[in-house]
Amino acid sequence: MKFCSECATPVVIQIPPDDNRERFVCPACHTVHYQNPKLVVGSIPVWEVNGQLQVLLCKRAIEPRHGYWTLPAGFMENGETSSAAAERETQEEAGANIRLHDLFSILNVPHVNQVHLFYRATLLDLNFQPGTESLEVQLFSEAEIPWQDIAFPTVSETLKFFFDNQRLVAQGGSYQLHEHDIFKPMRSDL
Repeated sequence: MKFCSECATPVVIQIPPDDNRERFVCPACHTVHYQNPKLVVGSIPVWEVNGQLQVLLCKRAIEPRHGYWTLPAGFMENGETSSAAAERETQEEAGANIRLHDLFSILNVPHVNQVHLFYRATLLDLNFQPGTESLEVQLFSEAEIPWQDIAFPTVSETLKFFFDNQRLVAQGGSYQLHEHDIFKPMRSDL
């Protein structure tokens, strides 16, 4: 950020009074410009076939990670609830109609200033098709998931949590909310 969005004066980086972090501050109008994490919200859309759950994944048609598989997800819009964002992103990326269930996973990704939220969801029908951000959409059982071609660690972790939790549900357990932190990988070759 270079200029104040309130008065167009060049901003400075400083710790405002009664704060403990450096912020962009306007020296003219004294507006403090907070930089907060972005929310990425999506769903885990499932369909049951002969007692086996399949998850709907989207092959990305855009960068980052073009050509890799992901759950339908994207940035939450202003004025939108997280559940509405999950439904919208699922419709936009997979053309899928879903019934949303509980929030299933919260993944903090501090090195890119993001928090990812995924809701469990049931596909209402098999009338899905790729949206403009997807090359293809497909149902996968746990054994069929192309794990080496999953786009993001948040998606891999959520899928692992989901199938592990599903085994507990099959034994009479219940779904639980999963929280996980994903840190930038350290380079071992330095």
